[in-house]
Order: sequence, then C-alpha cells, then structure tokens
Amino acid sequence: MAFDFSNMTVDLSAVPTTIDMGHAWLGGLVLVLLVLYIAKKGKPVEVEKVVEKEVEVEKIVEVEKPVEKIVEVEKIVEKIVEVEPKLKTATPDAALQLLSLLQQEARFIDFMQEDLKGFADAEIGAAARVIHEGGQKVLNEYFSFAPVRTEEEETRITLPQGFNASEVRLTGNVVGEAPFTGTLVHRGWKVTEVKLPKLAEGHDAHIVAAAEVEL
Repeated sequence: MAFDFSNMTVDLSAVPTTIDMGHAWLGGLVLVLLVLYIAKKGKPVEVEKVVEKEVEVEKIVEVEKPVEKIVEVEKIVEKIVEVEPKLKTATPDAALQLLSLLQQEARFIDFMQEDLKGFADAEIGAAARVIHEGGQKVLNEYFSFAPVRTEEEETRITLPQGFNASEVRLTGNVVGEAPFTGTLVHRGWKVTEVKLPKLAEGHDAHIVAAAEVEL
C-alpha cells in the first residue's frame, strides 16, 4: 500500500499541543511508511541483480571466444589435410634389384657410367647391341607389357570427357576441355605383371654389382 503525501494538507490549528500515546503510535507508523516508500523508489536490490547478470554475461563471452577460435583453427587444419595430396612412399628395393639384373645381363651401369667421347660411333653401336640384347632378356623374363592404347600409331582418336589422364598425356595446343581429338603419336606401355625374384634374407639390395677379384 502506497500513500501520496503530495496531496495531503496540514491544518496547524488542529495540531494538538500535547502528545499522547495514540499520537506517538501514529507518528511512528508515518515514519515507517515513509522509509518503505523511499526504499521502494530506490530499488537497490534490483540494481545489484542487474550488475550481477551483466558480470555473468561478460564472463560467458570471455570463455566462449577462445573456444570459437579453437573450432575455427580445427576447421582450417581439416581443409589443409583434405587439399594436401596423399603421397605413397615407395621402397627402393625393387628398383635396385632391377638395376642389378640389367647390370648382370646387359652391363647397363658400366655403359651409362662410361665417358663415350673418346669412342667411335661404330664402337658405341657395338656396345649398344650388347646392352639391347641383355636388357631385352631382363624385361621379357621378369615383366609383362601391354600397350595403353590399342589403336595403330598415327591414327586419329577421340578422348572422351573423364578420360584417364595418367594413361594419356596430351601434347601440342591443349585448349579447352574434353572431348579431345588428336593423332596417336605413341601407344604407351603398361606393366601387367612383375616377376622379380625374391630377395634372400640379409641381402643388401644397394650392392647392384659386386666387385670382382680374379685369383
């Protein structure tokens, strides 16, 4: 219950000259109501609640900001991982083994390491025949080959959209998108089977040709 003191008028002539118990109680009640009125107008409790709520909101915002940054960094890392190409590490043992076979059958490494400036073309041609025969023996014995394209070379072919770019390499004036029509310059080769011998346990594949000592 609220009282509006602004509309009250006081008749000083009606004020008693002596204060009895009833007037004392009435005066005390007026003072209590006045204090309650002032307290209600000030509302200090509500101000404290608002301040507490503002502080809590600031704390929540401060906690959420680093979490959002962490999530953004994780998304960026995921994109980098998706873009980065997946590379497969190849072991050198098979390549070293092939070099060893070519050296054994065709003296391939000896020929490639030789300085040919002091040799005549006829001498080089004779050596090339030996390398060709030995190299051909190795390929025929340990590998099976097939042409990538079955068409005859120098014929016109059309590559459809979505063709395998690892099987066909485009040369010349490459403009636009598939389908492409051009001349088959080389049919290409692909290995259909590999039959390299198994390496013995403890064998050092890096020794492609052992040193020879004649006694």
